[in-house]
Amino acid sequence: MDLKIKAWRQKDATSKGQFEEYQIANITEDSSFLEMLDVLNEQLLAQGTEPIAFDHDCREGICGMCSLYINGRAHGPDTEITTCQLHMRKFKDGDTITIEPWRSGGFPVIKDLMVDRTAYDKILQAGGYVSVNTGGVPDANAIAIGKIESDEAMDAATCIGCGACVATCKNSSAMLFVANKVSQLALLPQGKVEGARRAKAMIATMDELGFGNCTNTGACEIECPKGISISHIARLNREFLCASARD
Repeated sequence: MDLKIKAWRQKDATSKGQFEEYQIANITEDSSFLEMLDVLNEQLLAQGTEPIAFDHDCREGICGMCSLYINGRAHGPDTEITTCQLHMRKFKDGDTITIEPWRSGGFPVIKDLMVDRTAYDKILQAGGYVSVNTGGVPDANAIAIGKIESDEAMDAATCIGCGACVATCKNSSAMLFVANKVSQLALLPQGKVEGARRAKAMIATMDELGFGNCTNTGACEIECPKGISISHIARLNREFLCASARD
């Protein structure tokens, strides 16, 4: 198939960016979206043009690094996938594909389609871990955890921190990401000891880094590549309110 690509080009974080258009031909429908970008970059290099910078790593839907905003949707026109799992069969011959980086004050553009997601690391450092001394390592079966609780904790733990929830939210809220990290620990015995401090610290850090408030529209759940439920946001709110009430 032959396509027109409108890609966001930006030299660095301080430069003004703009869309640039490219023509690309003979792309097979079995190609992945990132493979299409690889072909486009090879074409640009052959023409003496600087290639388009974009993030990628595992290309297996695990790391979340490949995050792109494609035709107005996080990760493109499919559900519960990352950009690297998007295939060109989702497009038609002659289509114009618009590609942008995440748009959020919390994710400043580094170059072209690459954004700095250090903010997520800072939120995790604020409390997304267990530091209490729980003694020796007991047998896994010795700690009784209900099936519902363990399933919900695992559901939250599948978050790969790609940022699709932020890119989709009209307020650029990171609530689903923070809720996942709080929820996966709040549901387990090891995480309850620091639960109150964790919720308050992570929400405070999220606010400091410029992310907005939850809009309650559910857009984050729809575009999440792992299909994680917004019910975890309700748990985060409960954890935060209970922690605030204790002060």
